[in-house]
Amino acid sequence: MKTIIVVGNGMVGYKFCEKFVANDASKDFKIIVFGEEPRPAYDRVHLSEYFENKDAKALEMAPSSWYEENGIKLITEARVTDISRNTKTITTANDDKYAYDYIVLATGSSAFVPPIKGIEKEGVFVYRTIEDLDATMNYVAKLKSEGTQKRAAILGGGLLGLEAAKALIDMGLETAVVEFAPRLMPRQLNGDASKSLQTKLEALGIEILLSKATQQLTGNDAITGMQFSEEETVPFDMLLVSAGIRPRDELAKTCNLEIGTRGGILVSNDMRTSDPNIFAIGECALLNSMIYGLVAPGYDMAEVAVAQILGNSEASMPTEIDMSTKLKLSGIDVASFGDALNENGGVEIVYENGYEGIYKSIIVDKEGKSLLGGIMVGDASDYSMLHQIFLNGMKIPEDPAQLILPATDGAASLGDVMDLPGEAQVCSCESVTKGQICGVIESGEAKDLADVVSCTKAGTGCGGCKPMVADLTTATLKSLGIEVKDTVCEHFDFNRQDLYKIIEVKGYTTFNEVLDNHGNGGHGCELCKPLVASLMATIHADTANKEYAIQDSNDRFLANIQRNGTYSVVPRVPGGEITPDKLIALGEIAKKYDLYTKITGGVRIDLFGATLNQLPLIWKELIAHGFESGHAYGKSLRTVKTCVGSTWCRYGMDESVSFGIELENRYRGIRAPHKIKGGVSGCIRECAEARGKDFGLIAVEGGWNLYVGGNGGANPRHAELFAEQIDNKTVIKYLDRYLMFYMRTAKPLQRTAAWQERLEGGLEYLKEVIIEDKLGIAEDLEAEMQTLVNKFECEWTQAVNDPEVMKRFNHFVNSEEEDDNIVFVPLREQKMPEPWV
Repeated sequence: MKTIIVVGNGMVGYKFCEKFVANDASKDFKIIVFGEEPRPAYDRVHLSEYFENKDAKALEMAPSSWYEENGIKLITEARVTDISRNTKTITTANDDKYAYDYIVLATGSSAFVPPIKGIEKEGVFVYRTIEDLDATMNYVAKLKSEGTQKRAAILGGGLLGLEAAKALIDMGLETAVVEFAPRLMPRQLNGDASKSLQTKLEALGIEILLSKATQQLTGNDAITGMQFSEEETVPFDMLLVSAGIRPRDELAKTCNLEIGTRGGILVSNDMRTSDPNIFAIGECALLNSMIYGLVAPGYDMAEVAVAQILGNSEASMPTEIDMSTKLKLSGIDVASFGDALNENGGVEIVYENGYEGIYKSIIVDKEGKSLLGGIMVGDASDYSMLHQIFLNGMKIPEDPAQLILPATDGAASLGDVMDLPGEAQVCSCESVTKGQICGVIESGEAKDLADVVSCTKAGTGCGGCKPMVADLTTATLKSLGIEVKDTVCEHFDFNRQDLYKIIEVKGYTTFNEVLDNHGNGGHGCELCKPLVASLMATIHADTANKEYAIQDSNDRFLANIQRNGTYSVVPRVPGGEITPDKLIALGEIAKKYDLYTKITGGVRIDLFGATLNQLPLIWKELIAHGFESGHAYGKSLRTVKTCVGSTWCRYGMDESVSFGIELENRYRGIRAPHKIKGGVSGCIRECAEARGKDFGLIAVEGGWNLYVGGNGGANPRHAELFAEQIDNKTVIKYLDRYLMFYMRTAKPLQRTAAWQERLEGGLEYLKEVIIEDKLGIAEDLEAEMQTLVNKFECEWTQAVNDPEVMKRFNHFVNSEEEDDNIVFVPLREQKMPEPWV
């Protein structure tokens, strides 16, 4: 086998590996990857999110196990120090040697630190790696512990600098951005666009200092300020440098590869260096006399290198590389494409709305026939289509201004996504074209948006193309004559929201009433029956015992069915707090019925292996000891996980256990489109993992930070910050509104994360509805939730007290016998179901 050594395990190095192992010919190669950092590759594009969630795992491109599963040897915390082209070996800092057939240099870039006097002082940091951010946050904590208001400066008004500024503001520091140029983001924005962005940033509390040349940093050991001229010194307590990047080309110099005059490893369009066996990709590579700092060109370089190594000598980078970009900068939409700064003498058309903070400009040719570039600040919703019009030379309206005018009677639409040519690149991160997206649908390989994303990976990078991918999916399905319906099933011509209103207004209390009056005949199915049951529970506080025949299997028997036909029993343990007597009771019950016991991830105890007829007997004993149903079987609140908070922990800033218990007892039993989990952490150390929950609270100075829309599972997502420094009463008010709005409007089986992501207007719209009461329904939502809270009944208690309900818990309708087909085998002093053959 031939050996490929990849030096550098950033986003582009990882992408090379991913694309390589996806090719069948990769089996003839062995890949060894060296990364200087102590972890697998992670997403630097979203690095600023680490300031908020402190979760490095959430940024991972893939876990360590992915490398093992694909036969890749990943060596972290290892620096390659030398390449011997004569012997075709590399040497690490530990003097380990490895032979190679090919090398792929993906060493990326380092933060440029200007040679300013005093730059070595304590309190000066760069913004490049997770370790850099950890060091920054530790210093911020140190400053804040001193008890006085502290000021921070960001050196550099580019993309990363502005992201860092927002993060420092969020951490409670007065923050200023110091930029040498006369405007922010000088490479992407013109003067007017920069002013619009500046106004929005200043509204967030960020001070902007332009045209500032820093002469030195003041202070003895630690920074106390920045001196811009002999007359001007501004006090600062820390400095974060984000003044650009420098290509990491030092390893290439050890073996005399050709280097550009101002740095960067010189490569040709096939990504080969001056040594044909060594490739360079990403921000270390100098291609067309440029260093490309965006992820999309880096991914394209990785693909070319893969193709070349596998024998496709025709693969090459295009002569012109699109540097268009769209991002949400400190919560503000910013986008630019093409000749955004009008450097080639086109005609500029500008739309500006100072009241809403929106600035848009486009550049067209002098004949008004072609779109050459554009800039958007404050509203980039039209970016995807404008970018495609530019890339594909598509026809523009006779009055080009209509491309950026608001959608009123005087404006024209941007056209239909189906007008795009098949080769139009919709997802630049993954190089996915319109033709590929439509193709997987037309071939039958994909039947919906989720299938399209799975098949093509479109939208899995920066995410900027998601709206266009969704539009293409819908349009293609319709073009094939496939009706894109949002209805529940064939028995109803309504979606979940429609049925919610019908049941609420008409006051229906049974499934047959709904079906007879609004259905298409038949008897219902496994889709509509549980859905209507859930809606009845949400609207009337009905329990699963009301119409058990229309429930899912788990709800029907008030327990989770396991793989051998037995059931698990999970009593509620609010907040995870339990007395010794209750612990003893659980142990005695488990021992009596010979149940397998396990502490769950939701900090309660699960009892496995109960037969159907044992369920009521177990519940009766649990109820006698003060337990109730934990609803582990329902699309309802599962747990509110808590840390010990200020009750015991010396770091605790608030009483997380008490509040977690209060919330769990408040929302227990409510039925929703999907299961709901909560978490309450007593400090930012986040022991309750609150940001991985549908709602989460973290205690901070001045109250609680409320996060919403997170979940684990197949598609993990961190919750988003919704409100800051609010008291217990406000938390409950916002959660009542949030959960009821979700229960009213989500699709069937849609978690809060997916609902929130697809909600038009996203988190900002949600804040308007929940906090500002934009729709005027806040009081209604609170009243509806309070009704559910007041009507709560334990379903287990209902069952054991109702002889008719108890009839459900026999294995056979005409016999008292038990099922003798259930077989267990030993497992670590307990038991488990006999494995399937």
